[in-house]
Amino acid sequence: MAGEPELHQPKNQEEEVTVTDQVENEPKGLICSSRSLQGYLTPVPWLLLLLISLGLFLLMLATLIQVAVPQEQTHAGLEQIQQIQQQLTQFNASLAGLCRPCPWDWELFQGSCYLFSRTLGSWETSASSCKDLGAHLVIINSVAEQRFMKYWNVRKNQRSWIGLTDHTHEGSWQWVDGSPLKFSFWKEGEPNNDGDEDCVELFTDDWNDNKCTEQNFWVCEKPSAPCPRH
Repeated sequence: MAGEPELHQPKNQEEEVTVTDQVENEPKGLICSSRSLQGYLTPVPWLLLLLISLGLFLLMLATLIQVAVPQEQTHAGLEQIQQIQQQLTQFNASLAGLCRPCPWDWELFQGSCYLFSRTLGSWETSASSCKDLGAHLVIINSVAEQRFMKYWNVRKNQRSWIGLTDHTHEGSWQWVDGSPLKFSFWKEGEPNNDGDEDCVELFTDDWNDNKCTEQNFWVCEKPSAPCPRH
């Protein structure tokens, strides 16, 4: 109607709210969080790279330790082996200096050991005694060995059995190892088989056949033992 004042409808409150009001009315905690995230988003890649680099460094360090330790152990093991070898060499040298190729009371001559008994026995008893010692009654098969026997026989000045007999076949002289007689050093007129004399004794300088039951000294022989080399 004319003359009535126009009624102005209040504008929607939402329309009256400005952008500024929306920002101002926005929760402050949310605004701070957003800004904080914006401040921390930038250095994240550098921190990540730092962590990765540190991890790789630690991995490489662990690998180097694993590789280095066995090498050190191997080196130490080689040094120990070398030390043991040196000690063995010194020990062998000491043994060589102390080595006796023959047992005590045995005499060495040209690679053989000889034992001159101090008791008496028959030829059979003498042969058995030598066998018990891992030896046999002496077998004389060279001029040099006969001279060696003469030297010791002169010192003892006793009759001594040697390993020669013909008790298996009369007149067929054999050594105790079954080998035939090749060299002989009989006394003049011997062997004469006077009263069934089947065994041979070393008497003064030469040989004599005698009864095997006679009580004589005897001589054992066996190979000498090799000494350790340097």
